[in-house]
This record gives sequence, C-alpha cells and structure tokens, in this order.
Amino acid sequence: MALFPTHFVTVSVLGLVLAGGVSGQLSSTFYSSSCPTLESMVRLEMTQAINREARLGASILRLFFHDCFVNGCDGSILLDDTGTFVGEKNALPNQNSARGFEVIDSIKTRVEAACNGTVSCADILALASRDGAVLLGAQTWTVLLGRRDARTASQSDANNQIPAPTSSLSTLISMFSNKGLSARDMTALSGSHTIGQARCTVFRTRIYNDTNIDASFAATRRANCPSTGGDGNLAPLDVQTPTQFDNAYYQNLVAQRGLLHSDQELFNNGSQDALVRSYSQNNALFASDFVAAMIRMGNISPLTGTNGEIRRNCRRIN
Repeated sequence: MALFPTHFVTVSVLGLVLAGGVSGQLSSTFYSSSCPTLESMVRLEMTQAINREARLGASILRLFFHDCFVNGCDGSILLDDTGTFVGEKNALPNQNSARGFEVIDSIKTRVEAACNGTVSCADILALASRDGAVLLGAQTWTVLLGRRDARTASQSDANNQIPAPTSSLSTLISMFSNKGLSARDMTALSGSHTIGQARCTVFRTRIYNDTNIDASFAATRRANCPSTGGDGNLAPLDVQTPTQFDNAYYQNLVAQRGLLHSDQELFNNGSQDALVRSYSQNNALFASDFVAAMIRMGNISPLTGTNGEIRRNCRRIN
C-alpha cells in the first residue's frame, strides 16, 4: 500500500477557520519571531520518537483528539493528578491507554531551552500530532498556533465527551456535532485508526458478540483476546498496514474487519457507507478530508490572548 506523499495539501486555512465558526486568533506565524525554530525542534523530537516506536505517532495523535474534545485544545490532558487536583489522565477513555506523555515532555524541555516561557503545551501537542502522522505517511498541513494552556482539567467531561469504542453511529455523529464537527469530519478523523493499536478490553465485545464482522478476522483476534483475561493484549487497529498512514482502514471496514464496534458503525448500512467506500478507493480524497478535519478539530475552543497560561512544565500549572 503506497503512502500518501508528504507535501502540503492545498487547503484554505482561513476558509476552514471561518467554516468552523472559530475566531481568527490562531495563526500559522504566531511564533515566527518569538520562537522561529519551534517546528524544526518538534519535528526532530518526533522523528526520534517514531524511530524508537512507530506506535507513538498514533499515541500522540490520540492525545490531541482527547485533549480537544474536553473543553477545547488547551493541553488539559497533559496535567498530572495532585493531592488537590484530579485531571483527565485517569478518566475512563484515558486510563491505562493514553500514552506518549514523555514525548511531549522531551519536546517541551527542548523548546524551553531555546524559547523560555514562550510556547504552550497545547501548541506543542498540536504540532507533534501533525508530525507523528506525517512521519508515518500522512500528508502534511499548516498548524495554526497561539493556543494557551488550561489551568484546570475535567475528569468528568473526559468521561462524558470523548466517544467510546462501543458508540453507535448516531452517537458518534452527535458527539462530533457537539464540537462543531460534521459527520464527514467524524468519518475522516476516524481514519486516524489506520495507525496504532487497541487493548483487548475495548474490542472484546465486538469480536465475540457482533454479527457484522468477518469470521476469519474475528477468529484471528480471539486468539490473542480471550473471553476473559488478557485485557491489555494489543491488536492493530488496521490489520493491513498498522504503522502506515493510508486508507487501508476504510478497506477493512468495507470487508467488515473494523476492530472496534465504533469503527464498523461507519460502514453498517448507514449514512456514512458511501463516504467510507469512497475513502477506501481514493487515497487523495481521504487525505484532503483528514487534513481539513484536523484543522477544524484543532480550532475547538482554544484559549488565546490572556486566557490560561504558558506552562513551564506540561504536567503541572505554573
């Protein structure tokens, strides 16, 4: 399966911002004077991380998604719990599965050494998620910058606002709509499952109980995910090319080989079937739609101006 070429997609950033109903406070040149080497530093750290473990590209992308869906893209997912503060890391969607925090820490350390107290953790996460995907084969895009970091987080919102792997199509569409994202955005963003892995505990019900699943695929997955035990055993979200960012995820859905129940809901005699089939046949269409959706998602309720802060350490408030 050929990888997407890693060149800039011709997308109107301003048009996407306006279409998403977002204020124009974020800018692609936000740090051009205050930290001109920012993007090269992030890319270097992400290259080293991906070379160590390709899965980290998916892990960082997932962190960004889970961050943006809880009170906007504000770096709140990066905060550690303290004796007086309960963050989002141990919310049900993140507990024992959110990972890659040490990569963000490494980037932050490098950036702080070069541009002290200048770049937010929220922006570092946005850039790192882009670079991780691109290093695995996605087309690149211009990340709008200027987010500031939250001084708080919400475990309850993380529990309630991040879609579950058991979600129905109607629930997925509704939850993305609540964030200003369309059903098409949702289906394109789900394509991030072309990379990464999932724990047995989140797909066990699908491989033992769902009927819209390829029998041989289910049997293969059951071999490493028993009906009881083995909760932490891993399986690739994309059985074809698990470390390449391509459209094989959608080909799997058409073949009823989606790993998660929520994945297969996108191709289950519903409103997204035609789009899934189009993506499965057309890399370029998926690539451009994914980029557009990522830019829109990155613009969910950013803290800007004097709101929030620029954390010195991504794990705690200043």
